Amino acid sequence: MTAISPLEFVHKKGIFGDHHKKNENELLQISEVKNLIIIQVVQYKKSKTSINDVKIDGLEFSEKSSHVTSNKQTRILWSAPRTWLVLSNKENIFDTIKSNLNERDFAITDISHSRAVIQIKGMQAKEVLKKGSPINFSEFNVNRCSGTIFHGITIVIDLISNDPDTFNILTLRSFGESFYHHITDSALEFGYVGV
Repeated sequence: MTAISPLEFVHKKGIFGDHHKKNENELLQISEVKNLIIIQVVQYKKSKTSINDVKIDGLEFSEKSSHVTSNKQTRILWSAPRTWLVLSNKENIFDTIKSNLNERDFAITDISHSRAVIQIKGMQAKEVLKKGSPINFSEFNVNRCSGTIFHGITIVIDLISNDPDTFNILTLRSFGESFYHHITDSALEFGYVGV
């Protein structure tokens, strides 16, 4: 059985908002990121294991606040002290994590189906996010992440590229539809393509 994505019946494809006399490649792109495996890794307080000795898919678990390590298929987001989110396209990433991390020292939870992930891409992406989030985006760099709110909805923002600005934004599945409508409403001023 195939899982139904959180925005399966909500996300619309096409061109929306103020797109008159604008080149389509200048418009924002808004899409749902599907088939992404999201694993939460929490190191227990009593654990004596050094996280610096652990690598998943060749990536280290950063201990720096809001830092992301990444390659083409996997991203590891620092979420809180001793807490990370592993996002990957690899189907076997959960097994890889479980084989590299001891269950006595780490809680490993697959939260893939409990999250909606929206990608917003384009020159005006930061302007859209500024409309609902208190983050100072002028200091937000590639491979940085932050937990914040957007119009009262708790989200995690991950800046994956700045050529053009590309953000993956995670929220609870139950807020996915509301969050999607807030993002698309905020993007109407600039015009956007639903892909």
